[in-house]
Amino acid sequence: MAKIAGTTYFKVDGQQLSLSGGIEVPMNTKVRDDVIGLAGDVDYKETHRAPYTKGAFKVPKNFPISKLTDSDQMTITSEMANGMVYVLSEAFLFGEANYNPEEGTVDLEFHGTEGFFQ
Repeated sequence: MAKIAGTTYFKVDGQQLSLSGGIEVPMNTKVRDDVIGLAGDVDYKETHRAPYTKGAFKVPKNFPISKLTDSDQMTITSEMANGMVYVLSEAFLFGEANYNPEEGTVDLEFHGTEGFFQ
């Protein structure tokens, strides 16, 4: 039996952040969609999607807010319990970052120029 889920480590430029919930990374960076002809023939088109990492994080007093909201050159490393490591390079915060003081958490999504599994 092998460990496939559980503890995950998340680092931004080497600084570890604490996850409060799940994390998500893409398994693919190309998306295929059907192109169906009027005669029923099926082909496909392929488009690219941005590499990303997203998760829910605990926000202690020393949380690096300005680094996460201002930087556009971060290297983000996600080390999963099953031994897989996903690296997102030249990353920047995508969308909004809203702090939930009742839970002490923030949901963050980062996009980058390259994402890959080591």
